[in-house]
Amino acid sequence: MGERRLVVDQLKFSYEGLFNAGELFTVISSWFYEKGWDWLETMNQETVTAEGKHVRIVLDPWKSSSEFYKIMMHIKIHMIDLKDVEVEHNGETLRLNQGLVRMTFDGYVMSDRSGKWINDEKPFYWFLTLIFEKFFFRNHLGKLETWIKSDVDDLHQKVKNYLNVFKYTYQT
Repeated sequence: MGERRLVVDQLKFSYEGLFNAGELFTVISSWFYEKGWDWLETMNQETVTAEGKHVRIVLDPWKSSSEFYKIMMHIKIHMIDLKDVEVEHNGETLRLNQGLVRMTFDGYVMSDRSGKWINDEKPFYWFLTLIFEKFFFRNHLGKLETWIKSDVDDLHQKVKNYLNVFKYTYQT
């Protein structure tokens, strides 16, 4: 497997109030679909307690940018004390969730995504890869770092805007 460069380190977001957990997950998954990302849900755990549900979701999306590089995210979603509530809005009864949402975003650039060059059996290839990345592919790596920063920030803003709209629509 290749080397991962950490570009965005634990961009955190927290929200407490009313929201729809299913729609929040749909907002995130539709963003990945629109941008052409592949993704893997590595953990989806729900625990029911006396205070409410605790939901942990870990997503590991990636996008291949070339034969050698891919950009990756690691997203942790933790919903604490999640309760189902009914809200009356414009004469309609809506089923929503109330609780605390904490999200953490990490962004990576991974080199040698297929594992052909960097492995324990061929240290000379690893050395060549290091030299080529440092001197020849520096601009390409810089563009990928900018790309992952932009995508992490875009997704972060989209989730913040979605929850902020929820706050002002249903909690006034």
